[in-house]
Amino acid sequence: MSRVPSVLFVCVKNGGKSQMAAGLMRAAVGDAVIVHSAGTRPGSVVNPLSAQSLTEVGVDISQETPKAIDPDVLADVDLVVILGREAVVDAPAGVTVINWDTDEPSERGIDGIDRMRLVRDDVAARVTELAAALRDSTPPSRGK
Repeated sequence: MSRVPSVLFVCVKNGGKSQMAAGLMRAAVGDAVIVHSAGTRPGSVVNPLSAQSLTEVGVDISQETPKAIDPDVLADVDLVVILGREAVVDAPAGVTVINWDTDEPSERGIDGIDRMRLVRDDVAARVTELAAALRDSTPPSRGK
């Protein structure tokens, strides 16, 4: 029996991008990958616009709650994916860390639900590629 791969998605607050990535990955692969999400400085709620943008594509993260990085999870996962430019994770030896320098539409003056849809689409494309790589046991190619 082969080991089920695992991934931890991380952003600062664990209220937006990392929750979106986790929800999208779970929807894409079911239980073929163990999926976690966490924040380096977790907030108190999932961003309602993040949740709304995922609901539009059939993924519900509305019941999720932001959480801090669990050191035991961090030590046990195969891959840590940092979303955005602000979060920093010091992973133990043997844990691969990649960064997704995700689209930030607010830098172009795009806000609200339109911003979240663009973020969702960017994260979804990356998740689709990562899901295929994890299923095929090939290293993810899409870093920065």
